[in-house]
Amino acid sequence: MELSDVLRRRRMIRAYRPDPVPPEMITKLTEAGRRSPTAGFTQGVSFLVLDRPADVADFWAATGSAGDENSWLAGMRSAPVLILVWTSEAAYLDRYAEPDKGWTDRDPSRWAAPYWWVDAGMAAQTILLAAVDLGLGGCFFGVPPEHQDAVRARFGVPHDQLSAGVISLGFPAAAGAPGSPSRRPRRPTEDQVRHGRWS
Repeated sequence: MELSDVLRRRRMIRAYRPDPVPPEMITKLTEAGRRSPTAGFTQGVSFLVLDRPADVADFWAATGSAGDENSWLAGMRSAPVLILVWTSEAAYLDRYAEPDKGWTDRDPSRWAAPYWWVDAGMAAQTILLAAVDLGLGGCFFGVPPEHQDAVRARFGVPHDQLSAGVISLGFPAAAGAPGSPSRRPRRPTEDQVRHGRWS
């Protein structure tokens, strides 16, 4: 598929068919995420793949939403695969204290932006685009802060790993919970793209 087609077709998919996702597709997606840009080639973003029904069910239980009923959750819980995206601030501070960078004080205020979060977002977007190229659907969503420790405990995730979010994956169902574009129009180009000066 051409990149322009992938970009045009990418949507947040909120309901999935029960068909399993072949393991080789999951590997292609995580490898795509690993190829994303990373500040200083820190490679501080990690993925936890949940592709067994029991693990997926445990995730929803750990987030406190296993018994909740609404159209968004019902659709999202139909995803056969979840990829949890984690990042490590410490990995980036350590990397930039190395001799070729030289910020030996490890002070996070030196950063113009917290690139551990930026890199995690780029990795997630890369996986979402790769999913479209494979004929899959995906949706990125966050784990509520009050449930992140429960997710860490259930899946043995170290406390220095920061939860950037989760990608649900599967073959798209015919219908699901409508997304924001169904309620909110796209902003005009001139509101988001400027040339030369802001105004």
